[in-house]
Amino acid sequence: MTIFTFHLAELRPATTARALWKPPSTPGLRYAECLALMRLGAPTVSPDRMQLRRMAMFARWEDEAAVETFLAEHPLGREMGAGWHVRMEFLRRWSKLAALPDLPARAGEWDPAEPVVAVTLARMRLLEVPRFLKWGKPVERLVRDHPGTTLALAAMRPPRTISTFSIWRSIQQMEEMVHGHTAVPDPDRHAAAMVERRRRDFHHEFATFRFRPLSEHGSWQSRTEIIPR
Repeated sequence: MTIFTFHLAELRPATTARALWKPPSTPGLRYAECLALMRLGAPTVSPDRMQLRRMAMFARWEDEAAVETFLAEHPLGREMGAGWHVRMEFLRRWSKLAALPDLPARAGEWDPAEPVVAVTLARMRLLEVPRFLKWGKPVERLVRDHPGTTLALAAMRPPRTISTFSIWRSIQQMEEMVHGHTAVPDPDRHAAAMVERRRRDFHHEFATFRFRPLSEHGSWQSRTEIIPR
């Protein structure tokens, strides 16, 4: 079964920089995106906007055996194995990435009460970055502070790739956030940003993916059991 993973690890800056320049290649790995972490809602000019000591990797694999081999045998995999990762089953996508052209719009059924992992990936139009920051940073804070998330972060790979990753207690809570139906301050921040994106796109390409978490491994900043049970 094709499986997706999202990894978080604290690495040497030089290791992160190499992975951003050239993602790993290993048997069974069909796609990998390596990114430096950002703190959601951080000031635009800030060390927190690109943290080379903290790396994320979003990946697609032939099967779980390929994941295990990477973590045990690949030099980067052994370092990533000291961090945390979640293994995931693909459920749904909005829009499409050239790097993942064969994913259907929807795969299978789900329960609105089950936990979910959301991943977005975008290739920015560089001249639209000021507009994106204006509309995107309020959404970052909305997701970061939302009572429905157990973990929310963003990451980037210069010059134009950005990503967000969030774990939600339930699909219902995530969808309520998307549509502005949550009892939090300024609940329509996400909906307003999507209207602005449709008016004039910030990105060359943009996709949102929804996954069912299957298992989590390791710890992140001393946290375990980040996936809701």
